[in-house]
Amino acid sequence: VQLQASGGGLVQAGDSLRLSCAASGIAFSTYVMGWFRQAPGKEREFVAAISWSGGWSYYADSVKGRFTISRNNAKNTMDLQMNSLKSEDTAVYYCAAGRTAGGPKSGSYDYWGQGTQVTVSS
Repeated sequence: VQLQASGGGLVQAGDSLRLSCAASGIAFSTYVMGWFRQAPGKEREFVAAISWSGGWSYYADSVKGRFTISRNNAKNTMDLQMNSLKSEDTAVYYCAAGRTAGGPKSGSYDYWGQGTQVTVSS
Protein backbone atom coordinates (compact mmCIF):
# COMPACT_ATOMS: atom_id res chain seq x y z
CA VAL A 1 0.00 0.00 0.00
CA GLN A 2 1.34 3.39 -0.93
CA LEU A 3 -0.07 6.87 -0.47
CA GLN A 4 2.02 9.48 -2.24
CA ALA A 5 1.31 13.08 -1.29
CA SER A 6 2.59 15.86 -3.52
CA GLY A 7 2.07 19.50 -4.38
CA GLY A 8 3.50 21.21 -1.35
CA GLY A 9 5.72 24.25 -1.57
CA LEU A 10 6.51 27.76 -0.40
CA VAL A 11 3.81 30.36 -1.03
CA GLN A 12 2.80 33.75 0.30
CA ALA A 13 -0.16 34.45 2.50
CA GLY A 14 -3.30 34.71 0.41
CA ASP A 15 -2.01 32.39 -2.29
CA SER A 16 -3.47 29.06 -3.32
CA LEU A 17 -1.97 25.60 -3.48
CA ARG A 18 -3.31 22.23 -4.55
CA LEU A 19 -2.15 19.03 -2.89
CA SER A 20 -2.62 15.61 -4.42
CA CYS A 21 -2.52 12.11 -3.00
CA ALA A 22 -2.04 9.11 -5.27
CA ALA A 23 -3.02 5.75 -3.83
CA SER A 24 -1.93 2.28 -4.86
CA GLY A 25 -2.36 -1.16 -3.39
CA ILE A 26 -5.83 -0.55 -1.98
CA ALA A 27 -9.36 -0.68 -3.31
CA PHE A 28 -9.41 3.09 -3.32
CA SER A 29 -13.14 3.57 -3.86
CA THR A 30 -13.91 1.66 -0.65
CA TYR A 31 -11.80 3.90 1.58
CA VAL A 32 -12.58 7.12 3.36
CA MET A 33 -9.74 9.51 2.58
CA GLY A 34 -8.45 12.28 4.76
CA TRP A 35 -5.88 15.03 5.07
CA PHE A 36 -4.06 15.79 8.28
CA ARG A 37 -1.27 18.23 9.06
CA GLN A 38 1.43 18.67 11.64
CA ALA A 39 3.18 21.93 12.38
CA PRO A 40 6.55 22.05 14.15
CA GLY A 41 6.14 21.46 17.85
CA LYS A 42 2.45 20.66 17.53
CA GLU A 43 0.38 17.52 17.40
CA ARG A 44 -1.00 16.22 14.14
CA GLU A 45 -4.43 17.66 13.45
CA PHE A 46 -7.30 16.84 11.18
CA VAL A 47 -7.85 18.98 8.09
CA ALA A 48 -10.50 17.36 5.89
CA ALA A 49 -12.06 14.02 4.97
CA ILE A 50 -14.16 12.70 2.13
CA SER A 51 -16.37 9.63 1.87
CA TRP A 52 -15.93 6.67 -0.47
CA SER A 53 -18.07 8.17 -3.20
CA GLY A 54 -17.33 11.79 -2.45
CA GLY A 55 -20.91 12.24 -1.29
CA TRP A 56 -19.90 13.90 1.94
CA SER A 57 -16.92 15.85 3.11
CA TYR A 58 -15.93 17.20 6.49
CA TYR A 59 -13.58 20.03 7.39
CA ALA A 60 -11.81 21.38 10.41
CA ASP A 61 -13.22 24.74 11.44
CA SER A 62 -9.85 26.35 10.79
CA VAL A 63 -9.98 25.56 7.06
CA LYS A 64 -13.71 25.57 6.36
CA GLY A 65 -14.54 27.85 3.47
CA ARG A 66 -10.92 28.01 2.30
CA PHE A 67 -10.02 24.37 1.57
CA THR A 68 -11.86 21.91 -0.66
CA ILE A 69 -11.29 18.16 -0.65
CA SER A 70 -12.10 16.05 -3.69
CA ARG A 71 -11.37 12.60 -5.07
CA ASN A 72 -11.27 10.78 -8.38
CA ASN A 73 -11.95 7.09 -7.90
CA ALA A 74 -11.16 6.32 -11.51
CA LYS A 75 -7.62 7.65 -11.01
CA ASN A 76 -7.19 6.62 -7.36
CA THR A 77 -6.38 10.17 -6.40
CA MET A 78 -7.49 12.71 -3.85
CA ASP A 79 -6.86 16.45 -3.90
CA LEU A 80 -6.93 19.30 -1.44
CA GLN A 81 -7.44 22.73 -2.94
CA MET A 82 -6.16 25.32 -0.48
CA ASN A 83 -7.12 28.94 -1.01
CA SER A 84 -6.47 32.09 1.00
CA LEU A 85 -3.56 30.43 2.72
CA LYS A 86 -2.42 31.79 6.06
CA SER A 87 0.87 31.48 7.90
CA GLU A 88 -0.85 29.20 10.40
CA ASP A 89 -1.47 26.71 7.59
CA THR A 90 2.27 26.02 7.51
CA ALA A 91 2.76 22.32 8.24
CA VAL A 92 3.56 18.95 6.79
CA TYR A 93 0.40 17.64 5.18
CA TYR A 94 -0.39 13.93 5.22
CA CYS A 95 -2.97 11.96 3.33
CA ALA A 96 -4.57 8.95 4.94
CA ALA A 97 -6.95 6.14 4.03
CA GLY A 98 -9.33 4.16 6.24
CA ARG A 99 -12.00 1.55 5.57
CA THR A 100 -14.00 2.59 8.62
CA ALA A 101 -12.47 6.00 9.17
CA GLY A 102 -14.53 8.38 11.25
CA GLY A 103 -13.64 11.65 9.61
CA PRO A 104 -11.44 13.58 12.04
CA LYS A 105 -10.33 10.60 14.12
CA SER A 106 -6.73 9.91 13.10
CA GLY A 107 -6.73 6.55 14.86
CA SER A 108 -9.42 5.28 12.53
CA TYR A 109 -7.19 5.55 9.43
CA ASP A 110 -5.29 2.47 8.30
CA TYR A 111 -2.68 3.89 5.94
CA TRP A 112 -0.66 7.10 5.81
CA GLY A 113 1.42 8.85 3.20
CA GLN A 114 4.84 10.35 3.76
CA GLY A 115 3.74 13.97 3.89
CA THR A 116 4.37 17.08 1.83
CA GLN A 117 5.60 20.38 3.25
CA VAL A 118 3.49 23.50 2.91
CA THR A 119 5.09 26.76 3.99
CA VAL A 120 3.14 30.00 3.93
CA SER A 121 5.11 33.19 4.40
CA SER A 122 3.38 36.24 5.80
